[in-house]
Amino acid sequence: MQLTPGARLRSAVCDGQLVVVRAPADDVDLRFGGVPVTDLGERVAPLSPRPDRMGETPMGKRYTDVDRVVEVLVTHTGQTLLSLGDDLLIRKDTKKLPASD
Repeated sequence: MQLTPGARLRSAVCDGQLVVVRAPADDVDLRFGGVPVTDLGERVAPLSPRPDRMGETPMGKRYTDVDRVVEVLVTHTGQTLLSLGDDLLIRKDTKKLPASD
């Protein structure tokens, strides 16, 4: 799938939704629960997730791959994990701001 920054995507196996923040020029295999994501407006028959890809993907968190080629922001909590192919995405930690006092 060709990703573009700002693209809104959804899971075919859970309620998860996301927005693409950073995307490579090449096609990527972005998955929710082991099943490829689809465009937000696209209707698909519900599919079953892979059992080893179960877990919460919380809203408001950013995820990226090891090489930081892809970055996404979860806009609706999912009940399955995000991956790029078979490699799970890593949740980015928030940066601490300097004290203002």
